[in-house]
Amino acid sequence: MGLISDGTTIFDSGAMASGLGSSMTFIKKLTASSSATLDFLNGSSGVIFDSTYKEYVFIFKDIHPATDDVVFSFQTDTGTNTSYNQTITSTNFAAQHGESDSPTELSDTGSTRRQHQGTSFQPLSGHNDLGNDNDQCLAGYLHIFDPANTTFVKHFIAVTHQSGFENRSVNSYVAGYFNTTTALTRVRFKMSSGNIDAGTVSLYGIS
Repeated sequence: MGLISDGTTIFDSGAMASGLGSSMTFIKKLTASSSATLDFLNGSSGVIFDSTYKEYVFIFKDIHPATDDVVFSFQTDTGTNTSYNQTITSTNFAAQHGESDSPTELSDTGSTRRQHQGTSFQPLSGHNDLGNDNDQCLAGYLHIFDPANTTFVKHFIAVTHQSGFENRSVNSYVAGYFNTTTALTRVRFKMSSGNIDAGTVSLYGIS
């Protein structure tokens, strides 16, 4: 059965009609191997992070730290700058549940995970930190909206899930904005301490 609106076919046989809806275009995948950082720079090594797309998505798979009890985080920068210290206002809350059935909690993650006009790297996880046991890792995604806009601030939304170093399931919800009207040109991911031992970060553009 199809879905037709005002004479236009929207869905037919479970598929969206051609020309309707958005598409997701793969741009670049970086694979960590004891990496201090994973960097996406517009115009370098096939990376597109400009006005080509109004929304960009980074997908994290099996991000594993070399050091125990650390936080996976990100920052951006503009032009040819490499300080990665753009001003951020953000929120961060998380649900967590331990393998021992404790704790069971949904709450704000505290001042160390959110920023008010801060320039630090933004944590992408909440409450319990990421562990480096063989079976512990992080997965999730980060959306950055219209990074090349020179009129408005740049919004971001992230959702991650990790196996915390104290054997907890931690689901984190992070959102905020870069308080700049200058175009963003680069994104860096890193751990709060030590290297990214393994895992991939893939970049997609949404049109």
